[in-house]
Amino acid sequence: MKTRLQLNERLSFEIEGTNQKEIFEQLAALQEIFGVAKCGKCGCTDLSFVVRENEGNKYYELHCDKCRARLAFGSHKTGDTLFPKKKDGDSYLPDNGWTKWDKEQQKRV
Repeated sequence: MKTRLQLNERLSFEIEGTNQKEIFEQLAALQEIFGVAKCGKCGCTDLSFVVRENEGNKYYELHCDKCRARLAFGSHKTGDTLFPKKKDGDSYLPDNGWTKWDKEQQKRV
């Protein structure tokens, strides 16, 4: 089975699976990562995918081109899949996980 997922005017994906469950799982994974349509801080739709590397570790982020907020993605321990970091421990972060650098507090908020 094949299907096509058009997430927005810039991104579309072709998905193939042997059954509905496989396709559903792929659709869910794609929407969770690539379906973020606007910045959680300012609502801007001009977003950029960024991969940074530091000391051999890769960091996957979505950046807002307007207010410079970031949405960080974590990597699952098994498999090569990502998830949006919307929680800090057991509590949910404000703005759906989007953060900006606060000079006064010297941390991302």
